[in-house]
Amino acid sequence: MVTTLSVAVLAAAGVGHSVLTGIDEGITRVDPFRDMKNRPHAGHGTNVLVVGTDARDRITAEERRKYRLGGQPCHCTDTMMVVHISEDRDRASVVSLPRDSFAVTPQYTDPDTGAERPGHPVRLNAAYAEGGPQLTVRTVEKMTDLKIDHYLEVDFTSFIRTVDVLGGVRICTVEPLKDSHTGLDLRAGQHRLDGGRALQYVRARHVDAASDFGRMQRQQRFLAALIEQATSSGVLLNPVKLKNVAGTVLGSVRADHGFGTGQMMDLGRAMRNFSPSSSEFTTVPIAQMKYRAPGVAGETLKWDDAKARQIFAALREDRPLAPHVAKRPKAVRVPVAPERIRVQVENGTMTPELGRRVDKGLAATGFVTTGSPVNAANRAVRRTVVLHDPRWDRSAKSLAAALPGAEVRARPGLGPTLRVLAGADFTEVRRVRAEDPYQGEDGVVTGDQVVCE
Repeated sequence: MVTTLSVAVLAAAGVGHSVLTGIDEGITRVDPFRDMKNRPHAGHGTNVLVVGTDARDRITAEERRKYRLGGQPCHCTDTMMVVHISEDRDRASVVSLPRDSFAVTPQYTDPDTGAERPGHPVRLNAAYAEGGPQLTVRTVEKMTDLKIDHYLEVDFTSFIRTVDVLGGVRICTVEPLKDSHTGLDLRAGQHRLDGGRALQYVRARHVDAASDFGRMQRQQRFLAALIEQATSSGVLLNPVKLKNVAGTVLGSVRADHGFGTGQMMDLGRAMRNFSPSSSEFTTVPIAQMKYRAPGVAGETLKWDDAKARQIFAALREDRPLAPHVAKRPKAVRVPVAPERIRVQVENGTMTPELGRRVDKGLAATGFVTTGSPVNAANRAVRRTVVLHDPRWDRSAKSLAAALPGAEVRARPGLGPTLRVLAGADFTEVRRVRAEDPYQGEDGVVTGDQVVCE
């Protein structure tokens, strides 16, 4: 992934072709487009299919133990993303394709036997095991109707090396993250992860009930942080460090024959001002989570065809997936998006219009207020209070964060609508936003929404 985005900006430092000369000879080449016919029409911009495999041949025994990389690889794609780089080089749109997506392969030639194989239903990640990069590209093109221009393959080793050579990345989390399978153990707060710990972060699937979807969101959050590190650390302005980064990144990936120094230089020059806000991320919407597909063992994920078509049509037409926001105001991160929290405001003082001020302030930062504040039975409240049903305790924490100094009290049976008793201590409503910005309606976030502030 970093090869697609951060290597694209390697030339942005203007150090010239000499820095990258000879580096592309170290790339392991594959030919995913060989003999491909009846492909989708090319749109505007550049589409890169980035796959992360579970290959661990180059991982040392110590790294296997430390980062819990035991077990047998399935020789399939652990992660798959389409990265669209806009024609004007001002934007990168990243769409994650869930590995358990229901897919139907096109007819293809078996790379080992040369025999023709008819199309058949599979999980998307199994296409790589059956027919390697070529069948993977063809299957993705069939599902998305996008023409793939470049193919990039990253394994565990190349991932670790890339992060380490960039000096690690900053990751922030509101809640502790712990996964016994990968060994991930992060307290709430800010962390700088080296390559091994970053691998644990992006592989973790047992942090919460979101499983693969939570993992894909963490991967996207990580990519935004990686872009920030690559563009803000000064490494791109130092020719020696720049060459070390480029050599490390490109020396440990597999790519198509057309992904070389010349293309990277052109791309890099155009992406001179690239930053986290220049990137946007989403995951293909799912209509059915436990789809039993004929011919495929176990459960798969069935795409929401209508919504998926909208996403891929936007990429073909080179349109952004997220609305443009010039500058997002700083806000406190909270566990639940304010847009998901219903609030009734009560004025607990004799101050006229206090309830309306609180209601208006909460609505402005995204809370779903009733718009009709009332007077509380007790008009001598000194300290603002958030009343909540214990089942909505996380929502109560988010609401209290918007009201500095507020007290939180549980009230069983209150239901999903939280109540605010505005007290004499009220001064302001503080802006808040979800730690998980994917809670928004369209499921699209920009890089600046998910990096540490």
